[in-house]
Amino acid sequence: MEKIFPRQLAIPLVILLGIAFGLFFYLIYVSRMGSYLTDDPSACVNCHIMAPYYQSWQKSSHQAWTTCNDCHVPQDNIIKGYAFKAKDGLYHAAVFTLRAEPQVIRPRKASYTAIMENCIRCHTQLNTEFVKTGMVKYADVAKGNARACWDCHREVPHGGMSNLAMSPNAIVPLPESPVPAWLKKMMKK
Repeated sequence: MEKIFPRQLAIPLVILLGIAFGLFFYLIYVSRMGSYLTDDPSACVNCHIMAPYYQSWQKSSHQAWTTCNDCHVPQDNIIKGYAFKAKDGLYHAAVFTLRAEPQVIRPRKASYTAIMENCIRCHTQLNTEFVKTGMVKYADVAKGNARACWDCHREVPHGGMSNLAMSPNAIVPLPESPVPAWLKKMMKK
């Protein structure tokens, strides 16, 4: 019987796989990936670039009632919501890792759709009974047949954040250091 896998490659392969898995789990740990599974808004400031947006939300009227996910993630079902967060998160991770973030952060088309649907979802009574705009979709806005909520409500909820330089000293909760205590102790010696 012919050997499919040479025995002398087994140990180097196990070592390489161990290194690959170790690096993968280290990246999960250091990027605080678990925090993104929560609804905690402070998870957004794991990326320093989001600090002004977090601070502006914190001072807005929406802060008492919503989290970042309530506005920026589809709410129709949990699977769609986590899939959206994963796709958006991978995009953000790539942009920030490559230092390609723009000075003015704007949502992508899928994000505009989610944000608009969530505005309508929370303010249904206002849109149907009082203002009588009805249930406008972002697709209608993109075609020029309607206006987006933020066309009139520019200051909600981020208070006119037009670029990252507007709030250079934003006060936000700093993420806990990923460096283990035993390593910090060792480095002090």
